[in-house]
Amino acid sequence: MRVLLIEDDCAVSQSIAMILRGDGMCVDIADCGEDGIEIARHCDYDVIALDLGLPDMSGFEVVRSLRWAKVAVPVIVLSGSANVEDKIDALKAGADDYLTKPFSIEELTVRLSALTRRSMGGSDTRIRFGPMTLDLAAKTLEAHGRRIDISTREYQILELLCLRRGVMVSKQTLISHIHGDGESPDNRAMDLFMHDLRRKLAAACEGDRFIETVRDRGYLMQCAA
Repeated sequence: MRVLLIEDDCAVSQSIAMILRGDGMCVDIADCGEDGIEIARHCDYDVIALDLGLPDMSGFEVVRSLRWAKVAVPVIVLSGSANVEDKIDALKAGADDYLTKPFSIEELTVRLSALTRRSMGGSDTRIRFGPMTLDLAAKTLEAHGRRIDISTREYQILELLCLRRGVMVSKQTLISHIHGDGESPDNRAMDLFMHDLRRKLAAACEGDRFIETVRDRGYLMQCAA
């Protein structure tokens, strides 16, 4: 899952990002509204976490600007205000959820995952393809009820492809998705991750292939479940 965190407090943003990355998410940070809008318009995210109080504009303005720019990514507002009017205004502006500070990171993680699933048209934490089951909550992969051992990077690749079944995902998007903690894999590393993942899927499913290569563009997870 790729998250854009728009938060001006450096200590808060770094703390949230560190924990979310430890949970397997890719997190980019913007410290003002204008930068957040610009990044969201030109990069591909699964969900946006937005602080309501920013130095250059309000979170309400950021959400409205994103929706005017046709950015349909789910947005969860993070705010120290428990005022009902603020919650209503945020939702009216186009936000999808509202979380009052202080909050637990566990709750934020659950809400981010739920928003992403709903935006992809589902509420179940499990995605099935062939005899395979990918559990987004447990971050596990099973075939015929048996656990398949995959690495963190392989899981991140499979998660994104499963969430976007039927849609071509570029290699650069996958590289950005698994980018974190200052480590950025190159094309060769991505090819190796994909090769190992496909080999494990084929071994677990008697040679069935689920991930197609779109030549010179990227990869596609088949729609058929």
